[in-house]
Amino acid sequence: MRAAVALVLTLGATIEGGAAQTSASYHLTDALMNSGGDPRDASFMASSSYRVRLDAIGQGVIGSGLASTGFHMNAGFAGDYPPPGEVLNVKWSTTSTLVWDPEKSVGQYELYRDLISTLPGGFGGCDQSALATESWTETASPAVGTGWFYFVTARNLLAEEGTKGFRSNGVERSNLSPCP
Repeated sequence: MRAAVALVLTLGATIEGGAAQTSASYHLTDALMNSGGDPRDASFMASSSYRVRLDAIGQGVIGSGLASTGFHMNAGFAGDYPPPGEVLNVKWSTTSTLVWDPEKSVGQYELYRDLISTLPGGFGGCDQSALATESWTETASPAVGTGWFYFVTARNLLAEEGTKGFRSNGVERSNLSPCP
């Protein structure tokens, strides 16, 4: 595992203009971050204990998998941990059960609810967190003369939360009170 971590740190150094490095356990002669990365943003580098963050990878980091007796690394990270997508087809299956299509990257779902009167300015606060399945049952009722709206988001295994979707003008709906 140490060799895989060293490889990622070396790629980060290469982005910043450092030279390729070698050791007894690996050999890196060339590295290139293509259009998938954003070289203008150096915030993916950090310190204290060190952190490297890749926004996106346009192609695999390496052409083929690396392996030894102690580790295995596929050609890219994006396949193992895809970014969370939009949860689609949220609908009522009964008068109290909300269902939606499974999202491929999900680790858990988050459910947001608010009064219809808060639209279009707000898009709901966290009502239910860490839902494990593609359904939820509403046990409460809104006050007479009011109603609720719902949004469901997906959170992947890296705890990254997906979008609440997009407005009709194409602008992403904000998430001002994300679930913990």
